[in-house]
Formats: sequence, structure tokens, C-alpha cells
Amino acid sequence: MTAADAHCDIVVLRAAGTALILETVSPAVPRVLHWGADPGPLDSLDDLALATTPPSPVASVEVPVLTRLIPQQADGWVGRPGIAGHRDGGFPHLRLRQTRPVTVDTHPDGGGTVLVEAGDVQAGITVRTELRMEHSGVLRLRHEVVNEGPGGFSLGTVAALLPVGPQAAEVLDFTGRWSGERTPQRRALQHGLTARESRRGRTGHDATGLLIAGVPGFGFRHGEVWAVHAGWSGNHVHYAERFPEHGPVLGAGELLESDEIRLAAGQSYQSPWIHFAWSDQGLDGLTDRLHRFLRVRDSHPRTPRPVVLNTWEAVYFDHRLDRLRELADLATDIGVERFVLDDGWFRGRRDSTAGLGDWTVDQDTWPDGLHPLVEHVRALGMQIGLWVEPEMVNPDSDLARTHPDWLLVAPGRTAAPHRDQQVLDLARPEAFTHILAQLDALVGEYRLDFLKWDHNRDLLEAVHNGASGVHAQTLAVYRLLDELRSRHPGLEIESCSSGGARVDYGILDRTDRVWTSDTIDPLERQAIQRWTGLLVPPELLGCHVGAATAHTTGRTTSLAFRLATALFGHAGIEWDLTTCSRDELDQLAAWIQLHKRLRHLLHTGTTVHTDHPDPAAWLQGVVSQDRRHAVFSLAQLTRTTESVPPPLRFPGLDPGLTYTVAPCPEIGIPTSFPLRPVPWLTRGSVRLRGSVLADVGVAAPLLDPAQAIVLELKAD
Repeated sequence: MTAADAHCDIVVLRAAGTALILETVSPAVPRVLHWGADPGPLDSLDDLALATTPPSPVASVEVPVLTRLIPQQADGWVGRPGIAGHRDGGFPHLRLRQTRPVTVDTHPDGGGTVLVEAGDVQAGITVRTELRMEHSGVLRLRHEVVNEGPGGFSLGTVAALLPVGPQAAEVLDFTGRWSGERTPQRRALQHGLTARESRRGRTGHDATGLLIAGVPGFGFRHGEVWAVHAGWSGNHVHYAERFPEHGPVLGAGELLESDEIRLAAGQSYQSPWIHFAWSDQGLDGLTDRLHRFLRVRDSHPRTPRPVVLNTWEAVYFDHRLDRLRELADLATDIGVERFVLDDGWFRGRRDSTAGLGDWTVDQDTWPDGLHPLVEHVRALGMQIGLWVEPEMVNPDSDLARTHPDWLLVAPGRTAAPHRDQQVLDLARPEAFTHILAQLDALVGEYRLDFLKWDHNRDLLEAVHNGASGVHAQTLAVYRLLDELRSRHPGLEIESCSSGGARVDYGILDRTDRVWTSDTIDPLERQAIQRWTGLLVPPELLGCHVGAATAHTTGRTTSLAFRLATALFGHAGIEWDLTTCSRDELDQLAAWIQLHKRLRHLLHTGTTVHTDHPDPAAWLQGVVSQDRRHAVFSLAQLTRTTESVPPPLRFPGLDPGLTYTVAPCPEIGIPTSFPLRPVPWLTRGSVRLRGSVLADVGVAAPLLDPAQAIVLELKAD
């Protein structure tokens, strides 16, 4: 913080071109003067506070309605409260006032923290608010609510919110379904509430992930945008709100059911971290900030992401040692580095109706345990992983028969049937201890490198100790993951939840990648990976190549298109290699070598997208941090109406460097290309300055639907 910023009533956090400016006049809860572009040095702080104070609203309270860190009706706020609850019917509205001086700790190279403590003495409630500005410009905020009074206090709402610029007039969020996650939907931001709630007990296929507000017409490379993300894997809410009395705000938090959080005297509740990001360079600016934030975490993967072969779509439940050994042999021949045995290895598991909860190896299928397969895989030089679903239990299992009281339901009831499974109440200490012991033994005996951790149903009518159990279950799952990783520090874990139904920063604090979707149909995956990639960088996105005809859609696509789509993530294969031709195996081997050559770029570079004029085609890629190396994919989604497609313009390059642009032969050129030759592609490459490639571009091939071409750009 500069001397000018250190005025006693003004706090400024700034990093990477972003600033948060607070007015901290005691005893009021701090007011947010600004969140967005860093305005630079502030000469007159008193004048800034005065200049940004609005008039009092017409026909309303006779004081200005200010956006504070915790909005309250006592301040004239008529929107959603920041924090709400009641003490046995009393004090339904809090009147919070500062109880300690605001603590500020800023860093010379940007970023810092602010701690605020406020309380309502009559209601007996203290709230401690923590704000962290990360070096990337991502701002994190959370509240701790403490019951200082006698008796119980029931929490209803604990949300973090910040104001966005009044120029924000559009909202972008996402919905979806199984095998169709992250579908964008866009609309005007008008007066009232735009809310996205999830009551699924998990993040959900339809979870928005990011709720984004921006100027009209914002795109990937242009426009000012603000975004919010709740880093929580249970019930949650994201919202945008605008009223005649105040401009738009973005907020998020855990969605609490009635009496789910009832604080006894002296007890506290801490909200999940809520993440805010701003950009004046469109969606790519948001993505860059969020990816940079994740990549500096201590828990972020630092080693090269190993190429995976997962056995699910290769063998399903048909586990035979000779067949799996043959699959492993072919996998290592083409360059696979991690072999993952999916569902079907544990006791009684011949289909999806039995066995969940009994996490010991099935002796009928595996009379010598998994050791023969594990030893074979390790002898080939590959890592070994297993599929598990520890939060679920089949009624047809020894665990459910022995402990029917361990289910996460009201006594005497069962939840609606889904996939022949129920939820195990991991907030029960005895259930938690049992599952941890089984997983610990399994990982220890086989020295597992990886767990594919699945979660295949919503938590419906989840009841723990007579109240909603989603909050307790979510924390228990976090504890289970934390404890297992502390016992096995080298273990990597994938968050899979019927595909991409649990993708959030809460689960990513404890896992090493997400299974982006259960569909690996490349046409569906183009959209799913594009939009999930706003929140999650490529090295954490599981992206696999499957068989020609997709398991989930029945669509048949070319191998080249499947390879091009799966290149841009944590790459893998989901295919019975024993059915592949020699030519297909050779293409897979070449693709794996390409991925290994490019993965440092793909997994550390800046993700970029073009606002391409043809909506039927997407051009997107990754540019290295020094901007000397890039790889782009042009994917044709549907048939274009253009007979000559628009040129390809490449963002993110250094305008002063000269690049050689060439197609990656490992992916190949689509078969339709020779019928519509492009001179520079026919020659094999072109050499141009970055400024020309960004502003003028190169001629594009006319591709048929479900075709792609991958281009590599290298600076001299």
C-alpha cells in the first residue's frame, strides 16, 4: 500500500490491474467504493469517498443506500441480506457494527488481506470477514459467524457479494445435464434477482460454475466483465441483483436449509471461499486470472500430467486378467503412462446393482487379489489407479445389510432410487472411520498412484441427526480426502461425479483433476471443454480419446477429430485398444508423442479463444508464457454457410516476433482438405509476424462438420 493509499478511512487492495477500495469509517461495516480496474494513485481519499456517495433514494430511506461488505436492512438495503438468521424467533435482522479496527496487510508486489470484525451485541452475533487479493487479481472473501449469546442461533443466509459496474447489462451463466455439462445461457441483467441455486447436495451437472456480468456484447477477447464462483461442493447459490436503489451486485454462498446450521453458544460457522474476478479483456481475461490463481496453489500438480488409459469403455464389468494384461501391453506400447482399472473389481460387483461400500477385492474374479495385474502394469513402467465411489452404498452390499442406519436419510426412510444406490452418511464418525480404513488399506496394499473418485447421485432428502445433512456430508468428504492424502502424500485423485457434476474450487483443493464429462463424443466435448475451461485450466481437465462410435451418443466421428479434441487437456484414452487396427494404434502413438511434446505448453500456457466471425467454427488455443510458442485448434462444429471461410486470426502472440505456422501432422489434415486447397497449407507452412497473424490472419480451410485441424506456431 502506498502512503497515499494508507489513509485511516480508506483501504485499497490491488494486484494485476485489479483494485478493491473500501471505506472503513467506524462503526459501520466497511463500504465497497469500487471493485474493478485499478485507478492508480489516489490523491484525495476523502474526495473519493464523497464523490462516490450517491443521493438518498426517492420515496425510501433518507440516507444513501451504500453497498457494504455485509448488506443489512438497517442500512436501507432491500435486496438479499449478506447474513441472516434468528435466535429462537428473535432478531431476524442483524445490525452489525465494527467491534475491532480493520486489519490490513498488503504486499509490495501486489495483493494482500483485510480482516473485518463486526457484531450485533443485542443479537449476540459476531462476524469476522476475511478478504484476500491474490497476485492474479482474483479476490476471495469468506465470513465466520460466531454465536456469542445464550441459546442457539439458526443461520439462514451467509453470502459474499460485491458491486459490479453499472455498465454491466448482461448476464452469462451455465446449465447442463448428464453428458451435456456447461451449456451457456445469456440474457439481460435487469432489475430484480437473477439466481442460480443448487439443492442437489453436489455441485451438479447444471451448476453455473461462474456467474458472469458484463457490458453488452462482451466476448472472449473484448468487454468488461465481472464473475463470481462459490468454492463449495454442496448446496450453493450464485446470484446477480439490481434494484432501483442501487446498482448491480454479484454474490454467492452455501445454500443452507432450514436449521441446517444451528450454532450453540460459542459455536461458529465458516463460509466457503467465494471467488471474484474482474477483466477488461473479456472472458479470456477472467480465465487467465482464474488459471493463474489455481496454478500457484501449493496443492497444484507440479509434475507432467501422465497420459492415462482408463478401462471403463474398454471392458466395463468384464474383468479378466488376460484381457487386462493385453490391454496394458498395448497401452505401454503406444506411450500410455497411467493404467486405471475402473468399476467392477470389488466384492460382489458384477453390475451396478451391488457391492458399493464393500471396498475389498472380489475373490471370485481376483483370487490372488489385484497383485498380478498391478505387478504387470508396474513392470511395464506405468502407474496404477483404481475407481472408487466411497460416498455411496448399494442396498445389496454387506455394509448396507450390516449398518442400515448409516444411510444419509431420515430414520425409517430411503431416498428416491437412483442407480440402485443410496448415500452413506460420512458425518457419522463410525461410517467415516470404516471407509477411511478401507481406502487406506487399499491404497497401502497396492501402492496406488491414483484414485478415480466417483459420486453418481444427487443427495435427496439428506438427513443427518434430524436436520439437513448436506453441509455435514460435504465437510466429511473434504476431511476424508484430506486424511487419505495426508497418509499417502503421492496419491493423486480425480473428482468424477457422473462426469462433470462436481467441478468447483472446493473439491479442487483436494483433487488433482476433474473428469470433465462422461461423454467423450468429441463434438459434445468441444463445447463442454470450452466452457469448463473458463474455470479450470487444461492440466486439470480429463480429456480422453474414445472409440469411433461414442458410448453416450452413438455418433461416429473420425479419429483425427477425436485426437484434436482430446489434445487440449490432461490427455487419456477410453477405448478397447485390442479392437484397434495397426494404423489406429500408430496414430494414437503419434498423438501421445505430440501431447508429451506439447504438454508443458498446454499445461502452463495462457488459454485463448477467438471471437471468430463464423459461429459454426471455433478457433482456440494455448500460448506459452513467453509468447514464443502456441498451439491452436480450428474445429468445425456444424456446416458453415460460407463457401470461403473467414481467415484465422491468432490472439495472444507477441506482435514483434515472427512465427512459423504449420499443421501438426500427428493429427493430420481432414480428408476434405485436398478438394478445397489452401495455398499456404499445401506448401506446409507460412511465416508471419505476430501482429499480422493477430490482425490480418491466414486463410482457413473449408472443413466439413466434426472435423478439426491443429496448428503449431513457433517464433524464430
